[in-house]
Amino acid sequence: MKKKQVKRKIKKAIKETSKTKLTVYVLLRLLVIISMVMQFIKGNYGNAFLCILTLVLFLIPAFVNQKLKIELPNLLETIVYLFIFSAEILGEVQNFYGLFAEWDTMLHTINGFLCGAIGFSLIDILNQNERFHIKLTPAFVVLVSFCFSMTIGVLWEFFEYGADMLLAKDMQKDRIIQSFNSVKLNETGENIPIEVKDIEYTVVVTKTKDVKIDGGYLDIGLRDTMKDLLVNFIGASVFSIIGYLYIKNRDDYRFAENFIPRLRRSHFKS
Repeated sequence: MKKKQVKRKIKKAIKETSKTKLTVYVLLRLLVIISMVMQFIKGNYGNAFLCILTLVLFLIPAFVNQKLKIELPNLLETIVYLFIFSAEILGEVQNFYGLFAEWDTMLHTINGFLCGAIGFSLIDILNQNERFHIKLTPAFVVLVSFCFSMTIGVLWEFFEYGADMLLAKDMQKDRIIQSFNSVKLNETGENIPIEVKDIEYTVVVTKTKDVKIDGGYLDIGLRDTMKDLLVNFIGASVFSIIGYLYIKNRDDYRFAENFIPRLRRSHFKS
């Protein structure tokens, strides 16, 4: 009797989560379409293209499900939709990256967590398949998950750097700092850094005009990149801990399944 009640509760929870996912999906697509129309009217064609790109990215979960035969848990799929919307529409189009200092930090942390879940699922699926005679330890599975997440984080930073260098963008957001250390300023040529601190402003002299930077010195992307990698590390580490506990005792940590993609049952045969 108790088993039947548990199954009913699980089915009910799945239905409710599915409804929530569908509601979020429809609502976000509607918001993106409205934003796209507004950007076209304003003549912001770059932002309009980002809206179109967002609509295309929204199709990825369906593509993964239908073409790759991989099931995304409802909660994970909902988070993916919200992540895309937050990064492209809120972050880029509505300039949340500029309005909220920690917006980019939040998204990179979530990205580290999600990529950790994806990396975990890739290796865990193989680990449970009877066609593979080598069984990996929980620690190794988690290590692969962590490394996968960090690799994706590094590749994204490469992309940001390339966009900044080749397309004159500023994806690696610059920061105003008040101090730095540099061996370049050591007049003796020794490998001893010279400290520059309490910077009030800097002036950049160009052939056409001088640019004054109030509040300190402009750090060109370095601190932003290292911060992004650090929070990616945190997100990946959090999921690694969850993944390890899940492998050790799947019954007690079933909530982790909300973040782990799975092959369809028909494609999980030995």
